[in-house]
Amino acid sequence: MEISKTLLLVISLVAATCFLQAKAAGVYCANPKSRCYYKTIQCPEECPSTTVMNSKNKVCYADCDGPTCSAHCRMRKPNCNKPGSACYDPRFIGGDGIVFYFHGKSNEEFSLVSDSDLQINGRFIGHRPAGRARDFTWIQALGFLFNSHKFSLDAAKSATWDSEVDHLKFTFDGQDLSVPEETLATWYSPNKDIKIERVTMRNSVIVTIKDKAEIMVNVVPVTKEDDRIHSYKVPSDDCFAHLEVQFKFFNLSPNVDGILGRTYKPDFQNPAKPGVAMPVVGGEDSFKTSSLLSNDCKTCIFSGSQAEIDSVKSEIEYATMDCTRGASSGNGIICRK
Repeated sequence: MEISKTLLLVISLVAATCFLQAKAAGVYCANPKSRCYYKTIQCPEECPSTTVMNSKNKVCYADCDGPTCSAHCRMRKPNCNKPGSACYDPRFIGGDGIVFYFHGKSNEEFSLVSDSDLQINGRFIGHRPAGRARDFTWIQALGFLFNSHKFSLDAAKSATWDSEVDHLKFTFDGQDLSVPEETLATWYSPNKDIKIERVTMRNSVIVTIKDKAEIMVNVVPVTKEDDRIHSYKVPSDDCFAHLEVQFKFFNLSPNVDGILGRTYKPDFQNPAKPGVAMPVVGGEDSFKTSSLLSNDCKTCIFSGSQAEIDSVKSEIEYATMDCTRGASSGNGIICRK
């Protein structure tokens, strides 16, 4: 009897200790440019850890750029119904929360985000069935320019979809790179300014560009059900493996541009028509780049030079501080007139 009581007491103490440890877990905000720099944000009890082996479980996410320096629980895969997402054929949700479609053209590249120190392009794939006025398109690859580096990730072409095969391909500064097919396997660039972490063994990663962006990425096919509903008429030799993406940005300047980037501008007036089933936004000529890793579109402002980056610092501080109304996901609070 005494042994049972003792055992029960030990189990209770261990459980209580684990509970307190989970409750005490927190995330330190290490980015000097963030609002909550030098603070440790406590994680919610229901998601005390920032990483989990099971991708279906939520993790702790600390919003170091938010006005309240708080944490919340979230999944580690893209949420296609939240700001910063680019999914489907392609449907975007801007930093302003407005849904819009940008179709582009098959086998061409377009500027998604262009800032003085960051360029993100997307390669569109697709096809045009007979009788269609435009291409059906999906985002197949992302290209990044930052800190004099070039990084890309793409969904490899495949005739049929096999979830047991990893369809993600990566390059860094022109060299192919490999990330072990293990959950939570991680790759860092030599200067540790870019990190790739596998959320699952295959086809799902989180890419972090230090002090600039976090990108959650899934590779998915166009399914037979998608084909049936939308009449894509997908050919038998290509399942159009493509990316579902959700971006989280840090320290964007007020001059940021690009199909998605401009929706984070202060006072941006989104041209998407409200109240329509598919609000399509044009401007292909303004955002088209000559390649996945180029910054030569008409609206591109990426330079990578420290002089130009320094020139917008005061504008960034003005746009992201001392605001009490209006918010832009991923860039702190932005005053809107």
